[in-house]
Amino acid sequence: MAKIMNWLQLKRMSLLQSFIFLCCLMLIAVLAVIVVEFQWAESLRQRYAAHSEANDWILPSLIALVLVTVAAGIVLMASLFYRWKLRKPLDILMKASEKISSDDLGFRISYDGKDEMGELCRAFERMRGQLEKNYTTLWRSVEERKQLNAIFAHDLRTPLSVLKGNFEFLSTYLPQNKISEEKLLDMIQTMSVHIVRLEKYTEAMSSIQKMEDMPVHSHFIEMDQLIALLNESARQIIGQCGKTFSTSIASDSTSIAVDTHLVLQVFENITANAARFASGLVRIHYCVNMGYLSITVMDDGTGFSEADLHKAMLPFYRGEVANANEHHGMGLYICKVLCEKHEGNLQIDNGPGGGGQVTARFLTGLINS
Repeated sequence: MAKIMNWLQLKRMSLLQSFIFLCCLMLIAVLAVIVVEFQWAESLRQRYAAHSEANDWILPSLIALVLVTVAAGIVLMASLFYRWKLRKPLDILMKASEKISSDDLGFRISYDGKDEMGELCRAFERMRGQLEKNYTTLWRSVEERKQLNAIFAHDLRTPLSVLKGNFEFLSTYLPQNKISEEKLLDMIQTMSVHIVRLEKYTEAMSSIQKMEDMPVHSHFIEMDQLIALLNESARQIIGQCGKTFSTSIASDSTSIAVDTHLVLQVFENITANAARFASGLVRIHYCVNMGYLSITVMDDGTGFSEADLHKAMLPFYRGEVANANEHHGMGLYICKVLCEKHEGNLQIDNGPGGGGQVTARFLTGLINS
C-alpha cells in the first residue's frame, strides 16, 4: 500500500486534494464490497427461498453489514489520511516545540512534503532559525554588556581611588592648616583631572547605549558618490595629521544600499586611527562583493602588537601609546558595534608588508552594473 501511495505521489498533493482522492478511492472500495455483500445476500435468499423465516434475518443482516462496511471504510480512510499526511509532520512539529520550550534551538526541521504541512514545517524552521539568531544576538549583547560593565568598573577604580585618597587627606589635614597653598592647588588640579575622566567615561557609556538603540536606515547611493564622500573625509582627516593616502576600488555593482551616516562614522574612526599611527602613508581599499561593502584601511606604521590584536576592539582599551590618556579606547569598539548593527563585522590584523590593517564590512542591497 505504501508503494502504491508513493507511486500516486500522495505527498505532492495538498491536504484537500489528498482527502478527496482518498475519499474517492475508499468510496470505490466500499461500493465494491457492498456489491459483493448484496450478491452474497441474494445467494442466501435464493438458497433459503423455501424458508420464509430466512427473509427475517437476511435483510437486517445485509443492512447491518453495509453499515459496518461504510463505517470501516470511513475509519480506514481517516487512518490512511492521518498516517500519510499528518502523523509525520505533526510528530516533527511536536518534538520541535518541546525543544524550543526547553531553550534548545540547535536543531533543524526537515520535511519533504509539498503540501500545507510541508509549508508549515518550513515556516516553523524559519521561525526557529530567526529565534536562534535573535537568541544568539541577545546572548552576545548580554555578554558584551557584562564585559563592558566589568571594564568600565575596572577603569573607574583609579580616578575613584585618587579622589577618595585626596578627600581623606584634605579632610584630615586641611582643618589643621597643615597643607600649603601650592599642595592644595596641586591636589585640586589632580582631582579636577580625574573628575573630567569620570565625566568622559559616563558620556562614553551613554553614547554606547545610544548606538545600540540606534536604528539602521539604508538607502541606495551610487558607488562613485559614496566613494567621493569617503575620500573627502579621508583627505581632511589624514591631511590634518600631515600624512598622505591612496585608494583602490574593486566593485561588481554601480549602486548599493547602506546607511551612509553609519558607514561614514565607522570610516572616519578607522581612518583617524590609521592616520595617527601611520609613518606617512595610509592606503584605503573599497570592495563590493557577495552582498557586502568592505572598507580596508592600512597604515605603514609599526602595526598591532599581539596584545592589541586580542584587545583592540574591547571598550576603553588604549594600548601602550604615549598619548593614551587623550583617547578613551572606544573607537574600534564603537566601529565594531556599528558594523554589527549593519549586519557586518570589523576585523583587525597586520598587513602583509607591516602596519595595521582594519576592515569594516557592511551588508548591502545591490544594483548590478
